[in-house]
Amino acid sequence: MNVLVNTGPWLPVPPPGYGGIENVVATLVPALRERGVRVVLASVGSSTLEVDELVSVYDAGQFAELQKPYNQVMGVAHAHQAMVAREVRRRDDVDLVHDHLEVVGPAVLSALGGPPVLHTLHWDLRKHPAFYGAFPSSIAVNGVSESQLRLAPAALRSAALGAVHLATPLAGAAPRAEPGEHLVVMGRVCRLKGQHIAARICQKLGLPLVLAGPVSGLGTAAELDAVAQDPYHPLHGHPDVRYHLEAVGPYLDGDLVRWVGTVEGRLRDELYGSARAALFPVQWDEPGGTAVVEALALGVPVVGLRRGCLAELIDHGRTGWLADTEEELAEYVLRVDEIDPEECRAEAARRFTPGVMAERYLELYEATMRRWRLGV
Repeated sequence: MNVLVNTGPWLPVPPPGYGGIENVVATLVPALRERGVRVVLASVGSSTLEVDELVSVYDAGQFAELQKPYNQVMGVAHAHQAMVAREVRRRDDVDLVHDHLEVVGPAVLSALGGPPVLHTLHWDLRKHPAFYGAFPSSIAVNGVSESQLRLAPAALRSAALGAVHLATPLAGAAPRAEPGEHLVVMGRVCRLKGQHIAARICQKLGLPLVLAGPVSGLGTAAELDAVAQDPYHPLHGHPDVRYHLEAVGPYLDGDLVRWVGTVEGRLRDELYGSARAALFPVQWDEPGGTAVVEALALGVPVVGLRRGCLAELIDHGRTGWLADTEEELAEYVLRVDEIDPEECRAEAARRFTPGVMAERYLELYEATMRRWRLGV
């Protein structure tokens, strides 16, 4: 099977530091290739993932362009997708397009004809009601959780072939680091992730907390301070920056509650893997939960609010705790030692390996091609 995997023009694959979709693709593609799939990757030229062929318009990721006004950035995704369309038209060796580019991907591919398309939905499906409410019937889709698909408009649900939970290369391979006393929130710092709730709880309970992740792409305190001090900087009024400064900042004391910015590679795994627990006080219906499955793979119990995909990923009382209120969340934080880290690792090895995800996608590829052949 020859599959064109389209990630879009925003970040290389794998990404440096934070990068949701690109990390998902970087996890999936090696497992697909191990199973005999030939992969053409449509990304940016700086991608280093080993594939059979790389096609691109931009040499480097265009993520920084997203901070500009829409009339300045609107051509970026379309230039990339026009290249994908040209590739699909000019060649006869693509059996399927696996698309990950939000809205622009299916909008262009649905009008193109050509090989069957599976479009993976990674985000809140209530974002684009006019588009998703009349989703093109020629495009098959999948979600990253069942809870995500339940929130989708009817037209989108009818095109869905199912949900595929995210995976991590850490599953089944990573030994647990030496345990520490700290708790951790790993991920982009924004109100939806609820870092302020974790900080408030840990400060009240006297428990050490480490917040790790970028603030609107800013990965160090020096970068964040520079933006905060410059009223003319394009990120000065960004909602994530204001959230960090106004809602999280008052809890940061450099001792009990710390923000360490972006951490990568081995240092990230050591920080995460040595945590007493990973906290997920999410303030929205989280669709995918990459950080959740990474925590489990490292043997770190998860304590979170029962929203979005968390109830699908966590076995309450065995691999973590799920709360319905902030008060209940605080109570469960005090019970993390009741969770066996080896149970967490075993569950991740059973459910969240790249191989498990690849096998599920191969099933969806076959279903997509079968549906395309039947014209339904």
